[in-house]
Amino acid sequence: MSLPHWHRPHLGEYRWPVSAVVLTVITIQFLIPTQYSFELKKTAAIVQFLLLLALVSSNPIRISKHQLSTRYLGIAVTSTMTILNTVSVVKLIDALIFGHIKAAPELLAVGGSIWFCNIVIFSLWYWDLDRGGPGARAEAKKEYPDFLFPQMSDPKYAPEKWNPHFFDYLYTSFTNASAFSPTDAMPLTKWAKSLMLLQSLTSLVVVGLVIARAVNILA
Repeated sequence: MSLPHWHRPHLGEYRWPVSAVVLTVITIQFLIPTQYSFELKKTAAIVQFLLLLALVSSNPIRISKHQLSTRYLGIAVTSTMTILNTVSVVKLIDALIFGHIKAAPELLAVGGSIWFCNIVIFSLWYWDLDRGGPGARAEAKKEYPDFLFPQMSDPKYAPEKWNPHFFDYLYTSFTNASAFSPTDAMPLTKWAKSLMLLQSLTSLVVVGLVIARAVNILA
C-alpha cells in the first residue's frame, strides 16, 4: 500500500520564516512595560537571542533532517518565550482584577501584544511537536499525524508533494485563539488537544478581561 501524499520525505522547510517570527516575539516581549513583564526582561531577551542565534547557526537554511541538538534548542527558545508570556498574562490579569490600569490605550496595547505572542508561541509548539517536529516530518519518520489538515484528508485538495509548513500551524493557532476552538486543523492526539485547550482558555481569559475592562474605562 502506498504512503499518503503527506507522509513522504521532502526537502524540508526554510528556517528564516520561523526565525523572523521568533525575533518579533522577543522584541515585543522586551517592549512590554516592566509592570506587565518578567522583571529581568533584558537578561531574558539576551538569552532568547543567543538561543535563536545558536539554532540558526546550527541549521541556517533548510530543516531537512531530524537533529536532536536543533530540536532541543528550538524547544528551549519556545519554552523561554512561554514562561515570559505566562508571567505577562498573570500580571495583566492581576492589574485588570484590581483596577491598576486606568487608560484604555495602554490596556489594549499590552493586551494585544500578549495575545499576539500567545498565538505565535502556541503555533511554534504545534509546529515543533507535530509528527516529531519539522526535521522528522521532512524525513517522514512518524507514521501518524498529531494534527489533521484538510489537505491530508483528500489529495485532490493539495499538490502531490504538499506538507504542512509553519504558516499552516500559525493559521491554526490564530483561528484557535480567536474562535476558541479548532477551525482548520483538527487535533488527533492528547497532547495536541491539551495544548489547544490551554491556548483557548488563555485567549478567552485575556480577551474577555481586556474587553470588559476597556468598556468599563471608556464608559
